[in-house]
Amino acid sequence: LLIPVAWVLIFCYYPMMGVQIAFKNYLPREGIWGSAWVGLTHFVTFFKSFYFSRTVGNTVRLSLYSLGVGFPLAIIFALMMNLIRRRRFQKAVQTISYMPHFISTVVLVGMMNQILNPVTGLYSNIYRLFNPGEYPIDILSRANAFDHLYVWSGVWQNLGWNTIIYMAALSGVDPTLYDAAAVDGAGRFHRVLHVTLPCILPTIIIMFILRVGQFMTVGYDKILLLYNSSIYETADVISTFVYRKGIVESNFSFSAAVGVFNSLVNFVLVVVVNKISAKVSETSLW
Repeated sequence: LLIPVAWVLIFCYYPMMGVQIAFKNYLPREGIWGSAWVGLTHFVTFFKSFYFSRTVGNTVRLSLYSLGVGFPLAIIFALMMNLIRRRRFQKAVQTISYMPHFISTVVLVGMMNQILNPVTGLYSNIYRLFNPGEYPIDILSRANAFDHLYVWSGVWQNLGWNTIIYMAALSGVDPTLYDAAAVDGAGRFHRVLHVTLPCILPTIIIMFILRVGQFMTVGYDKILLLYNSSIYETADVISTFVYRKGIVESNFSFSAAVGVFNSLVNFVLVVVVNKISAKVSETSLW
């Protein structure tokens, strides 16, 4: 255990000492330890800034949308694949659904730009086929379309990959339970409802708790690649704000404070949801 423990201590815990720059006026020439202590100044500045309500609101909206769509769809898709009787066909569906996960975000956004381009894209060609001489609206520049593009492209990319843990849980369900339910007259739907779901419910709860732990963490890479002036107010989230302040403007202490706030919210959510789950279902992380 010495090597993995040393790796965790060096690369996971030792860098956490740098979090203190969120409470300091960090200057590179002074270093982390030599910079002046300013306490909660950067946190107060963020809470009072114009960007607080916008970034937090956008982050919560996108996270709720992603959680409400992506989480149940992965379970439903796993249940559907489990009902496929031909194993070769099931394996083929699994393999095809896994493939988009290995496409990089840059390539994914490039595909979206190529397909949805209002002049030369596939979407434009199909539109002009039925409306000669007209060009469609630019979906990528519409603020009310950004949420749908962000969430559903993520669903397409990760749906199959997210079913792996559920497929593993489904493989552990005792087949005799299905036989007993069939003898009692239960159809395929009732067997899923009364046998399959209760058996994998602990796995679903654990995955939900872990997903809530990343609730405020919306990936900035795809958003930065989709950025344009028309969707800026809708697409600006905490992670892009941290990137802009920390990397672009070199305001390291302020961006670190925003990042610490984001992590604390995720931590509190995990603790609260885990506590509720332990009381309601007796299933929890700890």
